[in-house]
Amino acid sequence: MPQGNGFSLQLASRGRLLLSGLGLAAAIGLSACSSPAKFEPAPLAPPAALLGANLAWSTQVGTSGTSLTPLATAGRVFVAGASGTVAALDADTGKDVWRLDLRTGISAGVGSDGQTAAVITQTNDLVAIADGRELWRVRLPARAFTAPLVAGQRVFVLTADRSVTAFDGRTGARLWSQARPGEPLVLGQSGVLLAVGNTLVAGLSARLTGLDPLNGTIRWEALVASARGTNEVERLVDLVGTVSRQGDSVCARAFGAAVGCVDTSRGAVVWSKPARGSTGVHGDDRMVFGTESDGRVVAWQRASGERSWEIERLKYRELTSPLAVGRVVAIGDSKGLVHLLSREDGSEMNRLTTDGSPIVGAPVLAGQTLVVQTRNGGVYGWRPQ
Repeated sequence: MPQGNGFSLQLASRGRLLLSGLGLAAAIGLSACSSPAKFEPAPLAPPAALLGANLAWSTQVGTSGTSLTPLATAGRVFVAGASGTVAALDADTGKDVWRLDLRTGISAGVGSDGQTAAVITQTNDLVAIADGRELWRVRLPARAFTAPLVAGQRVFVLTADRSVTAFDGRTGARLWSQARPGEPLVLGQSGVLLAVGNTLVAGLSARLTGLDPLNGTIRWEALVASARGTNEVERLVDLVGTVSRQGDSVCARAFGAAVGCVDTSRGAVVWSKPARGSTGVHGDDRMVFGTESDGRVVAWQRASGERSWEIERLKYRELTSPLAVGRVVAIGDSKGLVHLLSREDGSEMNRLTTDGSPIVGAPVLAGQTLVVQTRNGGVYGWRPQ
C-alpha cells in the first residue's frame, strides 16, 4: 500500500470542541455530528465469512482514548495507553520489542519512524523515546490531539492553536514554528499531519497546507471546504485524520462538511463533495472510503469525487475511519466489532470480534497483519487464512 509517510529528502542538521487562546483550551460538548442517541442500530445478520481471517496475536496496553491509535511502521506496531504505557510490538508475533511506563497520562500518539517514537502527555509534554528509554521531553505551548510525525530526524507537532512546530529528533531543540490565525473553536480530535515527498502537509482549519520541513515556510494552501452557518459551532470545518494518500494525491475530510482530494504537487483541490462525517478517510488509487456520522459507509471515485456505492446496514454503530487493504475495507465500531467489507460494492466479507469495547481510531496494516486497538486497551492482530 503506497501510503508512505517518510520524507524523500534527507534533512540536514468522534468529536469535542475546544475554545482555545493563549495556549489554553477548555472543552465544549458537541452533539451536532454524532450519532443520534435515540436511534438503535439494526441487528446484524450472521457474519458472511467470505474472507477467512485468523487471530494471530493479542496483547494489552491499558485503557485508551480516541487520540491514541496504533501506528504500523518498519515491522513494528507502536501503541500507547492513556495511563502512560508506550510499547513497540513485533508485527508478526505481537510480543514486546520494548515497553515503557512514562508514569503520566498520554493524550496523543504514537508517532514513529521505526526507531524514534513520540507521544504527547496530558500535561502538554512532547516525549521522544528510543529503544524503550526516554530521550527527551519538552513542554508544548498548547494542547495537542494529533500524533506527532517523526521523519527526517525531526519531530513535528500540530497543536490545538493551529500551530505546527518542528523539533530536533535527537535533542528536542525547537527548530521552527508556523502558526495560522484561526477561529476560536477547534476540534478536540486527531487532525492531519503527514509527509508527502519533501513537503510537510498539515491540516490548518479547513485548509490542507504544504510546508517546507526545513524552515516551516508555507508552500501552498488548498481549501477543502468553506465554513458555513450562523455561529462558530456550525462554521467549524477542521480537517480530521486519517487521510488517504496515493502519490501526490491526498484526500481528507473536513469535519461535518465535505470530503475532498488535493493534488499536492500543485497545491490544488481536485474535487470536494458535501459529506456529513466526523472521522477520516482511506482509499486506493481508484476509490476513497469514509463513514458518515449516521453510520452510512460511502465510496467516492478518487478521480472525480462521484459516488461509487453507499451502504446503510451499519447505521448508528459509531464507526471508525476505514482502512482499505487488499480486497476489503476494514471498519471498527463501538461494540468492538471489525467489519470487513468488499471494496467493490460494500457487501460483507467477514466480521471480527474483540473485547466488546469501542475500536479506537482506524485499523492499521502491519505487513500482513490487520491491527486494531480498543478502548479497554486490547490490541489485536489478524492475518488472512
